[in-house]
Amino acid sequence: MAKMKSIRVLIADDHHIVRSGLHALLETEEGIEVVGEASDGVYAVDLTQQLVPDVLLLDLVMPRKNGIEVIEEVRRSGFSTRILVLTSFSDDDRVFAAIKAGALGYLLKDSSTQELIQAIHDVYNGESSLHPAIARKLILELNRPIPLLPKTEDPLTERELDVLLCIARGFTNQEIANTLFISDRTVRTHVSNIFSKLHLANRTQAALYALREGLTSLEEATSDLL
Repeated sequence: MAKMKSIRVLIADDHHIVRSGLHALLETEEGIEVVGEASDGVYAVDLTQQLVPDVLLLDLVMPRKNGIEVIEEVRRSGFSTRILVLTSFSDDDRVFAAIKAGALGYLLKDSSTQELIQAIHDVYNGESSLHPAIARKLILELNRPIPLLPKTEDPLTERELDVLLCIARGFTNQEIANTLFISDRTVRTHVSNIFSKLHLANRTQAALYALREGLTSLEEATSDLL
């Protein structure tokens, strides 16, 4: 009988005791193989490029390059590695930034062993995995009305709508420019116009606006992250 393929996991955390504990824990699980450890963000990106793990288990607060930057760089690299955030922080800025940057899962360090193992399997299979507290935050944010000022009489142009949909899918300005065949400077202008016309403060609000207005679905918004 053919041996089941193991899920290759890279652990990135700046605390040695955390890395060692996770390594020891995961090595006891059949079907999971720890292929490396990284103690800072730069090393996490380098090891991901060298080893191309199936799952990058990533803390958000690390030296030299933070977790959000790691997610963005790994995603830009085009590797198939899927990212599961494991952190102590549940504040909205980090949660939404990590998810929009391309993390497929977000767990807090108070999660149980079984929750962590299940999350690794879910993320490996292309399914999102969110800590219950994080899932509640996302649902509340999606359902919370954005306190908008009256919209301008100037509606979004067709190109601005294209850019808005790209923002909803978590694209960076450079990725939007490449997708729409326009310059980075033109993208910045469109983004500024979108924020001004819709009275939005940031890209997260723009993505949520697109979801609420039915311009895209949550499945479409996350499909590019899989």
